[in-house]
Amino acid sequence: MPKIRVLIADDHGVVRAGMRALLASQPDIEVVGEAADGVAAVARCTELLPDVVLMDLTMPGRGGITATEDLCRSVPAIKILVLTMHEDEAYVRVARLAGAHGYVLKKSLAAELITAIRTVSQGQRIAPPQLADAFRESTGTPRRTQTATPGLQLLSQREREVVTLIALGHSNREIARKLHISEKTVETHRSHFLKKLALRTRADVVRFAIEHRLMTV
Repeated sequence: MPKIRVLIADDHGVVRAGMRALLASQPDIEVVGEAADGVAAVARCTELLPDVVLMDLTMPGRGGITATEDLCRSVPAIKILVLTMHEDEAYVRVARLAGAHGYVLKKSLAAELITAIRTVSQGQRIAPPQLADAFRESTGTPRRTQTATPGLQLLSQREREVVTLIALGHSNREIARKLHISEKTVETHRSHFLKKLALRTRADVVRFAIEHRLMTV
């Protein structure tokens, strides 16, 4: 019986080595390649045509979300399994809308990751129980935002800080306390950057923060 061919895309060498060692112990799984950034992930997948990609969300250059969208368009047969530490539903929705077939947390047990690989390789969807509803509800055609998102140069330093904290799940009150400003000022910054970047939802903010490396995984 053919093995499930897996490519590991993560910018941490230790993580890739650990995943490779874990998967090497499985008789039905074969690691066929690695990539340390989104650009390399797309190139290696196009070359090697793995069955499943373990895709980190935050990598240098083209991030995991953009790489997932690119692969879903160019090589739709490849199954994308996001592997991240983020448990926030906004990340789940962004990943699913980008075209991911599964979502696994880095804190998961080894057996859970292996099960997830086998599940998505068979064309099924999978996500942690506490995130399953968000993953299931975020259906639709993989897409980019309708208008190209402008770069960070449009934002002031304070607006960048507010964007990052919102994407990380902090409330206006928490942001105000962290930045030593009023909640009204936080809301003003929020209104400004949403208008500048043509963003509407918190998932859009998370996506922007991921793609522009405002957070680390």
